[in-house]
Amino acid sequence: MIADPAAFILSNTRLQSLPHAPEITLWLADEITPLWRLTEEELGELGLPPPFWAFAWAGGQGLARWLIDNPHEVAGRRVLDFAAGSGLVGIAAMKAGAASVLCADIDPFCAAAVALNAQANQVSLDFTDANLLDAPPPDVAVICAGDVFYERPMAESVLAWLTVAADRGARVLVGDPLRTYFPRSGFDLLAEYEVPTTRELEDSAVKRTRVWALATGR
Repeated sequence: MIADPAAFILSNTRLQSLPHAPEITLWLADEITPLWRLTEEELGELGLPPPFWAFAWAGGQGLARWLIDNPHEVAGRRVLDFAAGSGLVGIAAMKAGAASVLCADIDPFCAAAVALNAQANQVSLDFTDANLLDAPPPDVAVICAGDVFYERPMAESVLAWLTVAADRGARVLVGDPLRTYFPRSGFDLLAEYEVPTTRELEDSAVKRTRVWALATGR
C-alpha cells in the first residue's frame, strides 16, 4: 500500500523541461537505479518493472513532438494515452487542442504522476488504472502509445488490441525507436527524430525515434 504517492514523487524527482519537447515540463528522476530501489521499498515488493513514469522515454518524446507540431491530428478529439507513464503524450495532445485525454496505466504511481504533471503544464487529464487490454478499446478518436513494444507478450497483446481499435475507426499513433518487438510491418511512417536521451535508459545518448500510424485493414 502506498501511503502518499504524490509525496514520494515530489521527494524523489525534480521538475524538468524535455530536450525534444521543451514546451512540456515533467517531474522526472535523474537516475533510474536509486529510484527503482526506492519504489520497491515503498511498495514492499522486489522484482518490480522500472519506474517508467519517472523518465521521458524516446518514443514518448518523439510522439509528443509530433502531436505538438501536427495539432490537426487531435484538435477537438477524444484521445487515449495508452500506457501513459508520466502522461507526457497526453499532455502534448492537450496542448495540441484535444477535447479530452484519458491516460491509462496500471503502475500504482502513475495516477499521482499524471496528476502532478498535468498541473505543472496547466492541462486537464483524466486517468484510469484499469488494464484496458482486458476489454474492447474505448470509444475514442485517437489512441496514442509510446514505447510499448519492449517485451514480447506485451507487444503481442498491445498490437492485437490496437489493431481492433484501428479497424473500428480509431487513429492509432505510435512512438517507438524500433525496439526489439516493434512490428516490422503494418505501420505507416509519419516522422523520424533524433531524440536526446541518456545511456542509463538507452543504448546511446541520442536515439533515432519514429512516429507511426497503424494501418487499417491489416
